[in-house]
Amino acid sequence: MFETAVDDDLITRNPCRIKGAGKESAAERRIATVAQVDALADAIGIRWRLMVYLGAYGPMRPEELAGLRRRDVDIDNLVIHVRVAEPERTNGKRAPGPTKSDAGARVGVLPAFLQKEVKRHLDWFAEKGPDGLVFVGEKGAAFRRTSFGRKWRRARAAAGLPDGFRFYDLRHTGHTLSTRSGATLRDTMVRAGQSSEKAALIYQHSGEDRQREVAAGLEDLVLAERAKNLF
Repeated sequence: MFETAVDDDLITRNPCRIKGAGKESAAERRIATVAQVDALADAIGIRWRLMVYLGAYGPMRPEELAGLRRRDVDIDNLVIHVRVAEPERTNGKRAPGPTKSDAGARVGVLPAFLQKEVKRHLDWFAEKGPDGLVFVGEKGAAFRRTSFGRKWRRARAAAGLPDGFRFYDLRHTGHTLSTRSGATLRDTMVRAGQSSEKAALIYQHSGEDRQREVAAGLEDLVLAERAKNLF
């Protein structure tokens, strides 16, 4: 269990194989605060802010966001169906295909505070029709890694995050807050789309009802952190 969690970046080290099990690793994960995630979303612009929030609180990988379609998003039930991944090759072309593993294909339950963000984005920016891409560039084409990367670097600097902070690191914020809200390692692995197929079989019993509980706990923590920043 711990080995597969390490492989998918859910925990830093495996306490079952190191001396002094349970001690924190010296090499800490880069974890953005709730305020920093909000600052990133504000700085990157209204077209891309939902991508930041889904990266953190989905939590979704960049290639999964690239392949997200309108039909994958159920606003009323706060559910996103992660079905495919579309990584970008070095030649700039997309390579549509399955998710990182069978476990990567999943149903993600979003915290309720994202409902307004999702609805606005679909109304304003997503392609039309059920197969329309959720995230497209300013000219209406599938977004490119290079152009998004420039926006990301500017937003990262504005949010006061270090140069080494990657979009992928947003997932660690979601993992950390979910754990603080009471999610088990099993819950977190399912929510993250754990890459190990063996782990997927072990953890498949963290179903949608339980994921709704985790999303509700995540919602409470994010709103509490935002309230602190008002004073």
